[in-house]
Amino acid sequence: MPLHILNENLWFPPIEDALEDGLLAMGGDLSTQRLLLAYKSGIFPWYEENVPLWWSPSPRFVLFPEKLKISHSMKQLLHKDYFQFKQNQNFKGVIDNCKSIERRGQDGTWITPEMKAAYVNLHEKGYAISGETYLNNELVGGLYGIKLGNIFFGESMFAKESNASKYAFINMVQWLQSEGVQLIDCQVYTPHLESLGAEMISRQLFKYYLRTEI
Repeated sequence: MPLHILNENLWFPPIEDALEDGLLAMGGDLSTQRLLLAYKSGIFPWYEENVPLWWSPSPRFVLFPEKLKISHSMKQLLHKDYFQFKQNQNFKGVIDNCKSIERRGQDGTWITPEMKAAYVNLHEKGYAISGETYLNNELVGGLYGIKLGNIFFGESMFAKESNASKYAFINMVQWLQSEGVQLIDCQVYTPHLESLGAEMISRQLFKYYLRTEI
């Protein structure tokens, strides 16, 4: 299947057209309308050489909130007052830190100024949210993503202190579950998230959740 090239028209090809590595299309823009359509369709952007690349890997790495795994040591940390968890207090700070942290074997440069501006815009419109870990009032860990209906699409996370990202993630998952979220999209496999309970599901099952929970 050839790679789809997008233009200014607001559309995406069927996610079944994605290449083996998950790459589906390139081009288009990072408008709010296109990004929301992408997430609702099971697609997410990475940026390369000033051109959006649109991905939809199969199988999909997800976390069901009720399957969250919390180690004994993390349970102890959660019950201490060492870290503090907050939401949406410093969304830009979370993105800036994620930009400088290695992710999926990359150096973080995929979070370009255009990507940051697009997600800050989504945050200002209430779609993008952040979970943040603080130590002595300093931001030391966190994550951000998109919440649509009962699905949270995780984008990136960072830690400057040991366990700071896990602390934010666990607290965020517990809050999302209390808000009725049924599925957390982790996009692609990482051992870090697998240790917290994430698992692979089929494209067919992922599409079912997109249809029924957004």
